[in-house]
Amino acid sequence: MVKCMFDPVLLRSFVAVVDCGNFTRAAERLHVTQSTVSQQIRRLEAAVTCQLLDRDLRRVVATAEGERLLAYARRILALHEEAADVLINQQSDGVLRLGVPEDFAAERLMPLLSAFVVAYPRVRLEVTSGLGPQLQRQYRAGEFDVLLVKQMGDTDDCVASWPEPLCWVDSRCTPSLERDPLPLVAFPVGGLYRNEMLHHLEVGGWRWRIGYSSASLASVCSAVAAGLGISLLPQRVVQSGHVVLGDDSGLPGVQGVRLALYGRSGLGAAGQTLQQQLLDLCANNPS
Repeated sequence: MVKCMFDPVLLRSFVAVVDCGNFTRAAERLHVTQSTVSQQIRRLEAAVTCQLLDRDLRRVVATAEGERLLAYARRILALHEEAADVLINQQSDGVLRLGVPEDFAAERLMPLLSAFVVAYPRVRLEVTSGLGPQLQRQYRAGEFDVLLVKQMGDTDDCVASWPEPLCWVDSRCTPSLERDPLPLVAFPVGGLYRNEMLHHLEVGGWRWRIGYSSASLASVCSAVAAGLGISLLPQRVVQSGHVVLGDDSGLPGVQGVRLALYGRSGLGAAGQTLQQQLLDLCANNPS
């Protein structure tokens, strides 16, 4: 009984008759015969055990009970259409999982990702940013389809790689270099830049302490500019409030890292497009 009462077909006929004020015009709107509409209205009235339409007037109108049902009928039909649109018309072409370095994501990728989402609306793009070693572990564990990551050296299975020059950076207004122990602004434990920075300072015999730590590139850059310590950063992120420390600073030379692109075999058309767009972006402006 409940199934019949809220059958969208019956409700649609009921709403059409009320809107049109006439069984014939309602049938034309629904592309069915008038007898079909009349039969559906009788079934609906039998299910709710009351008269829904006043047929004695020149224009068919809803009874008091029909008016109460009308508001619910419109809502039920709207939800029915919304559910059909989501589950049928907007079916996803799948999930594409992308891992990117935190600093790269914030600075350079947003226009590319925005355009990709518009071009592939049926693909659910999931982007995760983070520190290189963790991203690399997640990719090896199968958690990403495409990966752009900072690493030391090249690997055999990367699609391509580019140099990412690093430099020692201090505050232009409030330098930290002459302090002892040397204050450092660092990424969290496990970060590639942090590992390189501490390794080189240890080898060089420097006394140091962590003055500020953050996973956010913007926060690290701001902390250096404010004089909370020096840091080892990509050359491309140096800001006006920074000063690059050269060979005359006495700090050890740094090899630098690589920016590497990975992609799983068997990527679909959208995944291959994203991989190629990342390759073009890095090849045209690697540092």
